[in-house]
Amino acid sequence: MSTRDYIEKDYYKALGVPKDAAAPEIKKAYRKLARQYHPDANKGDPKAEEKFKEISEAYDVLSDAKRRKEYDDARSLFGSGAFRMPGTAGGGTAGGGFNFDLGDLLGNARGGGAAGAGGLGDILGGLFGGARRGPTTQQARRGADVETETTISFDNAISGVTLPLRMASPQPCVACHGTGAKAGTTPRVCPTCSGTGVTARSADGFALSEPCRDCRGRGLIVDDPCPVCHGSGRAMSEHTMQVRIPAGVADGQRIRLKGKGSPGERGGPPGDLIVLVHVRPHPLFGRADSNLTLTVPVSFPEAALGGAVKVPTLDGKTVTLKLQPGTTSGRVLRVRGKGAPRRDGSRGDLLVTIEVAVPKSVSEKAKEALEAYRAATADENPRAHLGAGD
Repeated sequence: MSTRDYIEKDYYKALGVPKDAAAPEIKKAYRKLARQYHPDANKGDPKAEEKFKEISEAYDVLSDAKRRKEYDDARSLFGSGAFRMPGTAGGGTAGGGFNFDLGDLLGNARGGGAAGAGGLGDILGGLFGGARRGPTTQQARRGADVETETTISFDNAISGVTLPLRMASPQPCVACHGTGAKAGTTPRVCPTCSGTGVTARSADGFALSEPCRDCRGRGLIVDDPCPVCHGSGRAMSEHTMQVRIPAGVADGQRIRLKGKGSPGERGGPPGDLIVLVHVRPHPLFGRADSNLTLTVPVSFPEAALGGAVKVPTLDGKTVTLKLQPGTTSGRVLRVRGKGAPRRDGSRGDLLVTIEVAVPKSVSEKAKEALEAYRAATADENPRAHLGAGD
């Protein structure tokens, strides 16, 4: 069947079903029409025979979920009239849109030289999840990504750290050197895909590719498999790798290290290493994005009269904060540049929350002083704005 047939024929109309018809509905419609137009029931009727071929062709495509999706995608892409099939008149849209010759584009995809390297063949291969059938050389395959996790201290999360990670990941089998074949034997090229690892089938003018079922995409057949890896050519291997955790990493963040995963096959690039980072909490400091947080208790006289308070920073140094008279509990003071590092090289801030400390017990001397203070401030009512009286 030609490309024009695949794009221009309406298989849903041929079976008399809507485009969103479910598989049972399509099957029911086909059986009904097949009984009506079957050649045995219409001997000598060429129109009935042609109709039977039409509905059989439609059912072959629509009953296969994968082929149906390919058909729907093609109809959606080319069904607007913006492309002209070779041999058809006109081809432009009603509004005077594009007027491409699909035959020319397909010809470029099949042609040689620079044009043969791209064109619509590549576009359709990407659209339908396939690829053009290549030469009989084995295709390179990218290695798998490897995931692991580690737990680091709060300080190391802020400053960054290089640490050893012991991981188990699939590596080329040491017994067969990655061939998958028993020592003394060699794998043979898969006769089905000729070593490419993919098989191509024609879907009414479109060349669609899928992993070869016989060699499972490897391009090789192992007749006498390696007893260690059972023919896969890969075996789990434990190894230690030095991994750099960047400064400023947050708890639960995933770090992707390019090219540190499983090695590729047949010259393919390695996969990536993905490290899930857990950060242990700090006894004093917390974190809010790139800012560090710290709660600092102060006495009532310090809050009421003001004063200077020394607070620690994560780097082990101290800074002095000046409290204004009448500082309330819960007020946040900012220390610039003492937070976590950002991607642009700058640093966040240290946010210090003031908390007025209330003593659990007071001495007699302190009690007398507090009673005197209460008497001196008897006319002040901090709850007056609530309207609840004394």
